[in-house]
Amino acid sequence: MGRGGATKDRLDGPERKCIATGEVQPKGGLIRFVVGPDAQVFPDVMEKLPGRGIWVSAQKSALATAISKGLFSKAAKQKVTADPALIGQIDVLLVKRFSDLMALSRKAGHAVAGYEKVKDWLVKDYAEVLLQASDGSERGKSKLSTPYMGRFIGCLTANELGLAFGRESVIHGALAAGGLTNGIVETASKLEAIREWNGVKARRKGKTLDE
Repeated sequence: MGRGGATKDRLDGPERKCIATGEVQPKGGLIRFVVGPDAQVFPDVMEKLPGRGIWVSAQKSALATAISKGLFSKAAKQKVTADPALIGQIDVLLVKRFSDLMALSRKAGHAVAGYEKVKDWLVKDYAEVLLQASDGSERGKSKLSTPYMGRFIGCLTANELGLAFGRESVIHGALAAGGLTNGIVETASKLEAIREWNGVKARRKGKTLDE
């Protein structure tokens, strides 16, 4: 994954138009919204809720524009309400989605946590993705590098990664190729964009979320 959040997977597939930027792009880079019976706008991060979808780029600035300028009402062709705290709600939902996917990946044996296990996977070329906590020690994190031509996720905290791995906190994690890995990376890239995470300090080799 590039540090801008783009992956091969997000370059393919169905396209949708962002109501804020007007750009048409693969839906892997957007957040879907639906309007509920009470004319309230709801984020649909799993893209399964019934109703006509309204799409906004997974960027904090695009979401803020859609909310402040009433673009959801324009897209829905009716007066709707978008909570000013919508961006924060999306953040929470994406973290939950990430954790749910990670739990399934872990049960399938496609994810490991802990410095030694991650290091072993990197040495044996099992790892496709390196995960490291945003609030972890930079000195400790610098001892591990993103797999060559692999991906890096670094926008979640140690507690958030811990939740994903069923622990109190996690600093280092790794994902193997296949399974749910692409979905996990896509979810993390959306979270990175919404949090405006700066990955310049992130890992060196391979590709990272904003390279």
